[in-house]
Amino acid sequence: MPNKKAMLIDISLCVGCNACQAACKEENGLPPREEKNLSLTAYTALNKYNDLYVRRMCQHCDVPTCVSVCPVGALTKSSAGPVSYDGEKCIGCRYCLQACPFHVPKYEWSSTKPSIRKCKFCPDRIAKGLPTACAEACPTGATIFGDRDALLGEATRRINAEPEKYVTRIYGDLDVGGTSMLFLSPVPFEQLGFDSRLGKLPMPMLTMSALSKVPNVLSVGGVLLAGIWWITNRRSEVQAHESALKNGKHPRQEDEA
Repeated sequence: MPNKKAMLIDISLCVGCNACQAACKEENGLPPREEKNLSLTAYTALNKYNDLYVRRMCQHCDVPTCVSVCPVGALTKSSAGPVSYDGEKCIGCRYCLQACPFHVPKYEWSSTKPSIRKCKFCPDRIAKGLPTACAEACPTGATIFGDRDALLGEATRRINAEPEKYVTRIYGDLDVGGTSMLFLSPVPFEQLGFDSRLGKLPMPMLTMSALSKVPNVLSVGGVLLAGIWWITNRRSEVQAHESALKNGKHPRQEDEA
């Protein structure tokens, strides 16, 4: 089994040159124009926060929510790291758009045969032992590619070597169960648009946990409804009984009448 691959993105080293986006567009045959946000023609983009640049792309989660909600297996997670998409299987349900905690996938709304677009994590290059196109193009080393465990070790080494430079956190290490995109930052991640409320559990685990309680809820609900029905029905029987007695008839005689 191949080692799981990842990218370490050191925000403090990014100079905003956009070489990563240009290389990604060339690799995927996308229009070469510069784009500031993720789109159908931009699988990675740079957002600026004061003097810092932050890369946005698919995080290629270790336990991807998009894969778990896809009813036809159009999205799959490989042991090497990439979350891949098969447009031939896609039925356009768009569950992946709703499920992604990072709001990454984009949908071709105007196409007669729409598909999902997002970062592919260069699976063909990885299969050949090459780094991703964006990592290879980065001139400052802000993005480096390698084995995930080794990159986590490198990130930890940098934090320990310069604790005054980095916040003591590797975003993507444990977030939503871990991702293939790991980030180091000189400022709290919340200041850079990262969602720190997602927690450490993979999103599919949260869904499974909720669904596991559904049978119990249904059982309790069924008992409750049955109880309400019995009480209502019993009340009607009592009222009929009392009415018969008031009219001088035995309830059984009223039934026979």
